[in-house]
Amino acid sequence: MKKKVLRKQVRAQHTLMRHEGIECTSHATQSLVIANAGLGNGMSRHQLCRIVEEYGLVEMLLMPPNKPYSFVKYGTTEEAKKAFDALNGKEVTLEDFGQNIVLYINFVEKVFWKNAVPTSLPPGLILIERVISPEEESRMLESIDWIGDEDTQNAQKTLKHRRVKHFGYEFCYDNNNVDKDRPLPGGLPEICDLFLEKCLKQGYIKHKPDQLTVNQYEPGQGIPPHIDTHSAFEDEIISLSLGSEIVMDFKHPDGLTVAIMLPRCSLLVMAGESRYLWTHGITPRKYDVIQASELGQKVGTITADLGDLTLNRRETRTSFTFRKVRRSPCNCIYPSVCDSQKGQQRQAQPSFPHNEMEASKLEQEYVHKVYEEIATHFSSTRHSPWPRIVEFLRSLPKGSIVADVGCGNGKYLGINEDLYMVGCDRSKNLVDICGEKNFQAFVCDALSVPIRSGSCDACISIAVIHHFSTAERRLATIRELARLLRPGGTALIYVWAMEQEYKNKKSKYLKEKIGSKGTEEEINTGTAQRPLSDQMPDSTSQDPVCSDQLLNDSKDKGSDAKPVADYRLPVHTNRTSFHSQDLLVPWHLKGGTKKKGESIDTVLLPAGSKESQELSPVFHRYYHVFCEGELEAACRSLDCVRVQKSYYDQGNWCVVLEKL
Repeated sequence: MKKKVLRKQVRAQHTLMRHEGIECTSHATQSLVIANAGLGNGMSRHQLCRIVEEYGLVEMLLMPPNKPYSFVKYGTTEEAKKAFDALNGKEVTLEDFGQNIVLYINFVEKVFWKNAVPTSLPPGLILIERVISPEEESRMLESIDWIGDEDTQNAQKTLKHRRVKHFGYEFCYDNNNVDKDRPLPGGLPEICDLFLEKCLKQGYIKHKPDQLTVNQYEPGQGIPPHIDTHSAFEDEIISLSLGSEIVMDFKHPDGLTVAIMLPRCSLLVMAGESRYLWTHGITPRKYDVIQASELGQKVGTITADLGDLTLNRRETRTSFTFRKVRRSPCNCIYPSVCDSQKGQQRQAQPSFPHNEMEASKLEQEYVHKVYEEIATHFSSTRHSPWPRIVEFLRSLPKGSIVADVGCGNGKYLGINEDLYMVGCDRSKNLVDICGEKNFQAFVCDALSVPIRSGSCDACISIAVIHHFSTAERRLATIRELARLLRPGGTALIYVWAMEQEYKNKKSKYLKEKIGSKGTEEEINTGTAQRPLSDQMPDSTSQDPVCSDQLLNDSKDKGSDAKPVADYRLPVHTNRTSFHSQDLLVPWHLKGGTKKKGESIDTVLLPAGSKESQELSPVFHRYYHVFCEGELEAACRSLDCVRVQKSYYDQGNWCVVLEKL
């Protein structure tokens, strides 16, 4: 028996070292790792606490999620050794499962575990506790007759994952939609109508739903991750949890998962990004990993706080999900996951340009025209100068002449009053905004700037060159910047980066809505060990291939590459990683648009349709996002400049050039 325990003990040591990088020690310490006593194999925090507290003062107990082991730190080495001697090889019964397991113990020096700080809820998601009383809960549950109306149209349906009943309109699971022309008789139950009136009065919802799906889940049942069909339902979707609490998982396309505790009698409201872009689902299992504090009543996200996790047995739960049937095509800003827009995209999306004429036409339609239309709204979002650009401008000698090529609304033209700055932009409406701010600016194309050669001490080109659709045109823009500079003059160039996660850090573009920072929790008894880090999804695991070759010193300088015939430019989903270098990025115009003559093809609705007039249009801007080294290589291909430095700044590749 002792040999068997030793063999299992050694195997546990090897597993911990191989998977987590933690080395067990042969000498006694204050800290122990207990194999077979983790959340992953059914040990609850409450039971493990009782077991380990018999042998001394427990300073810390860490239970990693989904792992079959836990870590305990005692007040003294003597207490830890006492627990080691008593528990190693001991058989215990898991209280919640009735299963016998054997504990295997090892000493460890120090354990680091990176924890996520409380993650914010997905954008647009609201969770309201105790929205109804226990008495109202009972009445709502009693209003659903699972047996008595089997012959009616809205009778129950038994699905693989739960029992379901529909009211108002039946949801068809074969096509994930509703038959809008065939409402079910009777409408919604009266008690549900009263509940919805209450929600409207309290401001929880903006519109009264007309469709109800009631789901009943037994312990162990769940629903697959999904997004409610865009074309079927309007923006707000609300779900009332009755009978028991549950953990629901939300997942962003980039892989970020947020587990959210839905307490009993709570209301979940999904709108905006959380409704249209994030999937939601319930993992089929009999126990949820939850925060131990405020058991079953803690609203919000479940974080990997190893000192506060335990198991919670699921009970029978009934959900009332209310939705409003959509009567017109969805015009959301997430076309990559929108069934209403996918067919229109195939017709409207332009092809990759094959020649100079096609490139010019693409930029005219998907850059120049778009910025003319969105100029006012765009300007209202561009007011905070980027620090490293400000640093560059303030480092220039007093009296320097500086050209801002692609100045937009002129947010950099007034940064340093000791400089003589002039701006230019292809958009007349943006140049007019510069004039309203009393800045000097004029309209021109970045390929041909009407400024005398060699007359500028410095130039800046911020977020401009990525709008040119061929490598030759992008290089010509850099060459034009160099022409403006005097010998020794410098230019700062910023372009959008393909790599929106760099050196394990997400850019502001990704973090602004979905990111979170990390903290570390540790058991420390002296000697440092390698970090024990949670297995998190790696959003950079795809290996994007640059569609545009890096320019080098060869004679053709990239002219050999030919785009695939009829390659359609994909539409990007905002706030997600890039999966293509050449793409269309949506701009959702708030407050409508002024009708300046002809309609723009980039609005994702049939031209002249009723919906296109009633809803705020979505415009598409062409971008070529740069791979690491691509901008620098293009600059080095010019004989007239040298690269002073290049760097990455919040999702952009940046270069400082010097004119030779």
